[in-house]
Parts: sequence; structure tokens; C-alpha cells
Amino acid sequence: MAGQTEGGVLTPPATAAPPAGPSAGANAGAGPSGPLARLRSAARTPPGRLRAAGALLAALVLLFGLAASWQSAGRSSATRQLASRSEPLSQDAAELYRSLADADATAAAGFLMAATEPPEVRKRYQDDLATASRLIPRAAARSGSSAEAQRRLAELAQQLPRYAGLVETARAINREGLPLGGAYLRYASDYMRQTVLPNAQGLADTEAAALRADYEAADAVPWAAMVLGVAALAALGRYQVLLFRRTKRVFNPGLLAASLAVLVALGWTVGGIASAGNDLYRARLQGIDPLRELNLVRVEALQAHTAENLNLVSRGATEAYRVRWDELAKTLNEDSGRFPGSVAYLLTAPPAQSRQQLSEAARWFGEWQQRHAAAAKLDEDGKYEETLAKTLAPGRDDTAQAAFDAADRQWELAGRAEQAAFEAAVDGVDTGLAVQAVAVALLAVLAAGGTVRGIGRRLAEYR
Repeated sequence: MAGQTEGGVLTPPATAAPPAGPSAGANAGAGPSGPLARLRSAARTPPGRLRAAGALLAALVLLFGLAASWQSAGRSSATRQLASRSEPLSQDAAELYRSLADADATAAAGFLMAATEPPEVRKRYQDDLATASRLIPRAAARSGSSAEAQRRLAELAQQLPRYAGLVETARAINREGLPLGGAYLRYASDYMRQTVLPNAQGLADTEAAALRADYEAADAVPWAAMVLGVAALAALGRYQVLLFRRTKRVFNPGLLAASLAVLVALGWTVGGIASAGNDLYRARLQGIDPLRELNLVRVEALQAHTAENLNLVSRGATEAYRVRWDELAKTLNEDSGRFPGSVAYLLTAPPAQSRQQLSEAARWFGEWQQRHAAAAKLDEDGKYEETLAKTLAPGRDDTAQAAFDAADRQWELAGRAEQAAFEAAVDGVDTGLAVQAVAVALLAVLAAGGTVRGIGRRLAEYR
């Protein structure tokens, strides 16, 4: 108790200790003079809100420009790949397959003619092998990044000389008049059909998959850029409305210029999508799809032609080639127009550039079928020499061989027309997209600059 004495001595009253003050560390950032507090305080002022809004708007505009430029550049690169690499590689793979299949058919034809084989037949066989030998290293140089394609090309480079050696052995034995020559030729053809051609088909499938991937990348819609562009334009418009309500001033030149730049960039992006998409669609409709279907028909026709000739080489020793002909002819003669791989399918909606050639090829294909049927009837009657003369004979244009050659020539012309249509459709598309990528990026930078300038003018009014 205050004033009490203890042992006669007067003691002062007890007092409570004052509360501890804030620590120096806690006071440094949270006090009225701390940097974070000052920043929060400044952000709550009109100038602070303007600075924050300007930074967000500029960032959104730049993000739109980055996305649009990046996606346009990606589409440009994919289109360039499509035009200069994947589509030519796909065609080279198809041409390689056709050359090998035609070499097999021509080897059988030359074998049947024996001593009467004309020089042009021998030259055609040699040209087929030369074409295949030329395409293999060219495809290997172009498809360097595909391990699967490289593996198949390496195997083809080893298999082609072996096949050629088997054919030459068969021809040498046949010139001596020994029946073993036919067995050698059939073995060579089996090696081609069961080993070489499946490898070539695998290569064609690999390159076709690369072609599809490049086409899809080139034709991809840049959704991210479009969404960001619309968002940036809407944000700029919304903020200008807010400024108008607060200041009663209709125009902010900087923000108006930024909005115009974003609008032009967005319009350029959408226009580029439409233009490039239309060109790529035309390339697919007039080139990629028709060429794929045409290649399929030509390969099946060549395989049927090979079976036709090998059936005569076998002289009735096996029915395998007759069965093979029937299977392929059934596919080729499908007349519903809804079956890929049939001659009629090529005529369902042919490109204008190849319509005449495809119609002429279909006419000669029908003639080939009729002449083959007539030769097959003679073969059933045991008239081998007459069958041979009806199927192929040097200097005659009324044989099954002549009709097949006429059809194949027209298919080749159709393929050239469709390839030219593809090249015309994609010409310049990659350049247009590359220009778009640069232009959109520049417009986005200008828009960001306009945003900063527009906000800066409002900030100047607070000084």
C-alpha cells in the first residue's frame, strides 16, 4: 500500500511497467514512412491508379503482339516446310514406289518378249532403276531428321541392287532357253513384292504422316492471339469509357491510337488466317488429296499389270498371279465412286486442272480391262502364243500392254497438273505469314507506346 512503512522506512508506491514499444524491425516497413506503405498509399491515389492501369494495358497489348507474332511465324515455318520439304518428299516416296513397281512389271514384259524385246522396253526398265537409285539418296538428304525414313532408305539402297541382280540372272538363263529362268524371275518378283515394295510403302507412309503434320501446323488457327487481341481491344475501350465518365473528355489521343493499332493488328491476324487458310485448303483440294488418291490407283494398276505379265511367265504353274489380278481389278473397277483406290473415285470430283487427263485415263483403263479379258479367254483355251500376242507384242497398239501404257501416261499428266496446282496454291503463303508476324509485333509495340503516352498525358494533369 502506498506510503506504508516497512521497518520504519517509507517505501514508494508500486507502479506497472510501461508496455514495450514496437521493435525497430517491425517499424521499418510498416510505419508511415516505410516504402511498402508509401507504395500502397500512392496506388490508392488517382495518379497511382492511372499508372497501374497503364502498366496492365501495355502488358496486355504486348502479350497479344507476342502471341500473334509467334503463332504467325510458326505457321509461316510450317507452310515453308510443307511446300519445300514434306510435300516433295511425299511425292518422291510415291514416285520411288511407282518406279520399283513399274520396273517389276517391265522386267516381266521384257522376259516374255525375250529375243524380240524392243530397246524401249529395256530402256524403260533401266530408267525405272535409275529413277529409284536417284530418289533414294535425294530422299535421304531431305529427311535427315526422321530415323524411320533413314532406316527404310538404307534398306532400300541395299535391296535394289540385289533385285536387279536376280532379274539379270533370270534374263541370262532365259536367253539360253532354260526353263529355270522363269523361276528366277518369279523369285525376283516375289522379292520385290514381299520385301522391297513393303519397305517403299513404309517410307511413303512415314512421309505422308509428316505431310499431314506440317499441313495441320500450317493451317492451325491462332486462338491464343485472337483471344488476347479481343481482350486487349475490349480493355482499351472499357478504360477509355471510364476516363470519359470521370473527365468528360471524349478523346484520349494516345489510347485512341493504341486501340487503332490493336484493331489493325487483330484485323491483319484474322485476315491472314482467312487468306492462308483459303490457299491451304485449295492446295489440299486441288493437290494433296487428288495426288494421294491418284498415287494409290497408279500403284494398284502397276501391281495388276505385273500380275498380268507374271501369270504368263508362270505358264500355268501357279494360280497366284491370276488371283492377284482378280483382287486388284475388283478394287480398281469399283464403280460406286465412293471407294478410294478405284478409277471411278478419281472422277467423283476431279480438279479442273486434271479432269480431262483423268477422263482419258479412265477410257484407256476400260480398254485395258477388255483386252486383258480377251487375252485371258485365249489363255483358258490353251492358246499361249495368241495370249502372249494379245497381251504384249512389240510394235502393236492393240495389246493390253499398249492400253495400260496409254492409261498410265494420262495418269502421269494428271499428276503433273495436280502438283502444279498445289505449288501455285501455296506459293507466297509462307512469306505473307512472315510479314504478318513482323507487322503485328510492330503494331503491338506502337499500341503499347500509345497506351503509355495516353496515360502519361492524364498523369501530367496532376502535377
